[in-house]
Amino acid sequence: QEQLVQSGGGSVQAGDSLRLSCAVSEQTFSVSPVSWFRQAPGKEREFVAVIGRSGTSAFYGDSVKDRFTVTRDSEQNTVFLQMDSLTPEDTAIYYCAEKPFGTPQAMRVAARMLYWGQGTQVTVSS
Repeated sequence: QEQLVQSGGGSVQAGDSLRLSCAVSEQTFSVSPVSWFRQAPGKEREFVAVIGRSGTSAFYGDSVKDRFTVTRDSEQNTVFLQMDSLTPEDTAIYYCAEKPFGTPQAMRVAARMLYWGQGTQVTVSS
């Protein structure tokens, strides 16, 4: 059973930065794009970002574009989400998700993900 292990998150002030990490198993890391989603209370899970298998392509949701950056480290089998200029609207539980050989379109849809991280809370106060 594939397991994605998340770390990072916490409580910050508006304008601050945070970095989330998502450790992926060695067996699937090289063949899996990894997406980030978030879910605020009472809202549906929202696509945040995706990074391709090689790390050369990345796409972002409109609400985080130009503020968040997703990267991956093949030596650590880890994907990172750098979040800058945080606002209270970014408050949510953040999840990483994986789907081996997923297409860029599929990776934007939470229902199509195969494996999930445990989620990590990000709280931004004004």
